[in-house]
Amino acid sequence: MPQIRLHGIESDKALAGSGQLVDTLTESLETPRDYFTIEVSNGVFIKDGEVSAGYPFVEVLWFPRSESMQDHMAKLLTEWVQGMGYPDVDVFYVELSKRAYYENGDHFG
Repeated sequence: MPQIRLHGIESDKALAGSGQLVDTLTESLETPRDYFTIEVSNGVFIKDGEVSAGYPFVEVLWFPRSESMQDHMAKLLTEWVQGMGYPDVDVFYVELSKRAYYENGDHFG
């Protein structure tokens, strides 16, 4: 945890700096490296009846953290995506409840 899902972003571009991003996030969040997952969602975006490239956005699923940590991570993710050549990007968080999270059938936390 956290799980980072990329939308409207090409997977080859995401691969390039993903290791460095996880290094930075591991240090910033004080979270073990193997807790991070990055997924590129290859959905089809539609605009006005046409297939479009879509708007890049990052969805982060994680257990709640402070707003300052959330702000810091949003800046890191934004800079990372902009470095891939996407000038505009949205980042949003989906907060998970430890009470409702299970790993291998066992309650987490």
